[in-house]
Amino acid sequence: MVVSEPLGVPLGNARLNRHGRLRALPAPTAAPIEHDWHASYRRRLFFTDVAIVVAAVFGAQLLRFGQDRASLFIPGFSGDSFTLGYTFVSVIFAIAWLLALHGYGTRDAKTVGTGTQEYRRIADASIRVFGVLTIAAFLLHIEVARAYLLLALPAGVVLLIAGRWLWRGWLRAQRAQGRFLTRVVLVGEHGKSQHIAREVQRDLTVGYQIVGAVTERGSGTLLPGVPVLGDLDALLPAIESARADAVVYSGSDLISPPRLRQFGWELQSRSIDLIVAAALTDIAGPRIHARPVAGLSLIHVDYTEFTGIRYATKRAFDISASAIALLLLLPLMALIAVLVRTDGGPALFVQERIGLDGRRFRLVKFRSMVPGAEHMLEGLLEFSDGNGMLFKMRRDPRVTRIGAFLRRHSLDELPQLWNVLRGDMSLVGPRPPLLSEVENYEDWDQRRLLVKPGITGLWQVSGRSDLSWEDSVRLDLYYVENWSLTGDLVILWRTLRTLVCGRGAY
Repeated sequence: MVVSEPLGVPLGNARLNRHGRLRALPAPTAAPIEHDWHASYRRRLFFTDVAIVVAAVFGAQLLRFGQDRASLFIPGFSGDSFTLGYTFVSVIFAIAWLLALHGYGTRDAKTVGTGTQEYRRIADASIRVFGVLTIAAFLLHIEVARAYLLLALPAGVVLLIAGRWLWRGWLRAQRAQGRFLTRVVLVGEHGKSQHIAREVQRDLTVGYQIVGAVTERGSGTLLPGVPVLGDLDALLPAIESARADAVVYSGSDLISPPRLRQFGWELQSRSIDLIVAAALTDIAGPRIHARPVAGLSLIHVDYTEFTGIRYATKRAFDISASAIALLLLLPLMALIAVLVRTDGGPALFVQERIGLDGRRFRLVKFRSMVPGAEHMLEGLLEFSDGNGMLFKMRRDPRVTRIGAFLRRHSLDELPQLWNVLRGDMSLVGPRPPLLSEVENYEDWDQRRLLVKPGITGLWQVSGRSDLSWEDSVRLDLYYVENWSLTGDLVILWRTLRTLVCGRGAY
């Protein structure tokens, strides 16, 4: 008798049953066409890595020794010694570095193109290969030129990370045009799969193309453009018909743990990746730690810290950066003030906003509207292009000519550096809300007030005024839950690019 959910491990096209006898597996009936974009992308990364490593190593040799034929003295154990030319040393060095990059999986399909793990692996592989070479040189009393190593390591790491960053930009552009995507089928309960599909479809550049779903309903659509391919009793035929590269399992009580394990084996025999989606969303990777316990995969989630050394570091960065920026930008701000006052009105506009823990503060901006603009608001409410909560007009008649330019490039917000220096705001944080907004907050919206509002934030680099209210809240809450100083630096860099193009500002 053959049991429906056998225990054991896959052995090619056979499996051991509970009695220790081999039982043949059914051959895949319609294996999906393998999409080779991973291999193509890895080749691009490989040749880029080779070029960078060779340039870093031999460039360091050239800078340290010039055109001289320098040699490395190696003492022998029996009293004899010999020398090696640094060109040969550089060849060995470069090969070892490239092998380390390969061994640490820096071009693994599961890590390239997204997240920070790719960058961390590059740094780890590079530092370790240098560490091994340094320790070997010390133990063998080999006097390697220190400047040679100190030039090659930082230059190589920076260039390798920069190369990956540039390839990521290229990959995102390709994905935005519908290329270099992983075909994904969602498997699990209908409601859970809908939630995952919505989150993934927010940004096509993440690399997943949802081609269908398998749920308990068995037919219909999950979301517009995402058909339900079948029910949970016929998983494999539906997945094979969709030519899926990966399956995202969203969870279902109708699929038992033994059946899910066997399902994973069946996917493995068809070279289809299995991805298990956790119920938690909007949690940054560094806060998630997978830990195997008694055969279970448990996910530990770190809680967000709103006090302590990390927050003190953020405040210290805000003070120093805002003070330096105020000094450097003082001539520009003086010029803007003169231009704003040409219509006879004041240079600055002061408005009450809500900050940390619901405290009120006076936000300072350069005036971008005609004097008395607030009294004209009631007659313009019906023409709002905002998101329902905020009033916005693409062609607001109250905005002056110089004000339109200031808004487009967010120069009207420069005086808020004073708010940052005072401690009312941070350089990066949620958008500073009005009292009228806070009065309409839901319970979860109140978490936006757990950190100081920022001059810029995820909302600034993700669409600005083009965002819906729901997306604005989601981005602010994501920042509150996952903030870090490194993330702040990334947002500041992205802000500079956003301000240049002026997209989404009105």
